[in-house]
Amino acid sequence: MFEREQIYVGKTVLLETEWVLRFSYELSRPVILNALKSSVGLPQVTVEDSPAVAEALDLFETGMDFADALHLASSREAAHFATFDERLKKRADAASPGRRVVLA
Repeated sequence: MFEREQIYVGKTVLLETEWVLRFSYELSRPVILNALKSSVGLPQVTVEDSPAVAEALDLFETGMDFADALHLASSREAAHFATFDERLKKRADAASPGRRVVLA
């Protein structure tokens, strides 16, 4: 299908794909990262909110959980990103210092 069709991929599809590759197939982060980057980089693939997805993949590469990275990257227009997760805040502060992440 990827060779014959134009494909639209929603952000939630990427979120679920990462989860399935990690939990069901037990693939490593580098393998998952490569698979996601390769598929969203294909010329026939259109990705929902591609700037946020690209940022999320970069954050994922630095060690952030992909779901957290996608939520954070998708909130780039917000003044603050609130979370209950101290680990997310620490990783976000380190990986994306320009973004204001606060503990709720």
